[in-house]
Amino acid sequence: MPSLIWSMEGEDDVFLTFDDGPTPGITEWILDALSKHNAKATFFCLGKNVEQYPDLYQMILDGGHKVGNHTYSHQKGWSMSVERYIEDVDFANQYIHSDLFRPPYGRIKPAQARMLSERYSLIMWDVLSQDYSNLISPRTCLRNVTKHVQPGSIVVFHDSLKSFRNLKYALPRSLDHIHKMGWSCSILEP
Repeated sequence: MPSLIWSMEGEDDVFLTFDDGPTPGITEWILDALSKHNAKATFFCLGKNVEQYPDLYQMILDGGHKVGNHTYSHQKGWSMSVERYIEDVDFANQYIHSDLFRPPYGRIKPAQARMLSERYSLIMWDVLSQDYSNLISPRTCLRNVTKHVQPGSIVVFHDSLKSFRNLKYALPRSLDHIHKMGWSCSILEP
């Protein structure tokens, strides 16, 4: 699907992204880690979490980071009608107000992508940390990033309790690696 953005080819920076937040305790930790490395990121938020935790959402914005729509309720778009899926995305955007969208699970029907691409840049990734998986170790999570990241990469982490075991190990070390390579972390602006 050519309307999907998998990386930012030609860019010199790295683009860290965080899905599923904001999440109390996790979002603040991520923002602190990013601040320590003078890094900016893009947070693909769930509308229901923004509605529930508006102060955390505001902290993301106040930190100079960008936000994107990740649906209201983390819908599995491939198992629902185009209309219902778009309705959930639009409901989320009442809280998020973004022109970026990332489909949960990275899966989307062609018809959904066509309709959404009229209003959003559809952002995917080329580096998946797999921080959400309890089947991998924190070291493997880190290796998933450092082995594949390069200028222009869009890297996926998660702003969730489920991912925190791997995230708390991998994110600071990934930021160290990116800094050591001489790259910067920026917000997505396709």
